[in-house]
Order: sequence, then structure tokens, then C-alpha cells
Amino acid sequence: MIAEPGQHPVNGLDDVVHQRVRLGILTVTHQARRVEFGFLRTALGLTAGNLSQHLAVLEKAGLVDVEKGYEGKRARTWLSLTPAGHRALQDEVTQLKRLIHQIEQGGSEPGS
Repeated sequence: MIAEPGQHPVNGLDDVVHQRVRLGILTVTHQARRVEFGFLRTALGLTAGNLSQHLAVLEKAGLVDVEKGYEGKRARTWLSLTPAGHRALQDEVTQLKRLIHQIEQGGSEPGS
């Protein structure tokens, strides 16, 4: 079964969310509810600068909240998902499931 024009599951993937690092940020933050910048940097194997750039994209899109503060005398940055971030992650997972289902069902013919 071939999808209608423009209806292929890959068309529903969000470029902001789908990028590997940003999807990782959203996933870890969703699982932790609130995550510290250093933990996220280590968990995803990123440099501080690289993580900051991806967070800026997600924050600008309204998907994460960035909270700066102190833990003792050390400056800290914590992240949490916004309601839009939760929806975007859920939508991405839904689209990925559709794509996987289509592949597992042999949804397209070779060379199409």
C-alpha cells in the first residue's frame, strides 16, 4: 500500500524535534521531568557549547523551559519540557510508530 501524496509518515516528522541530539534532549528531559545541564551533557555525550546551541533551538521553539539558579555556590541550569514540548515529543513518537508500522507491513514497493 502506497501512501497518498504528502501523507507518508516521514512528512509528519518535525525537523526541530527529529534531529538526533534534540530528540535525545526531549526524551531525557521527559523521563527525568527536570534535568540538570551537566547531567544532560554527559548523558548525551555532548560539549557544553553544542548542547547550548541545541537548547537555544528548543527554547526558541517553546519546547523547553530553561531555569538558571544556584545549588550552593555553584551556578546551575535546569531544563524541563513545556506543555508544547510534551506534545511535540508525543507527536514525533506517534509519527515514528506509523513509519515503523508501514515498514514492517511492507507498505511500499521497492523503487517507489
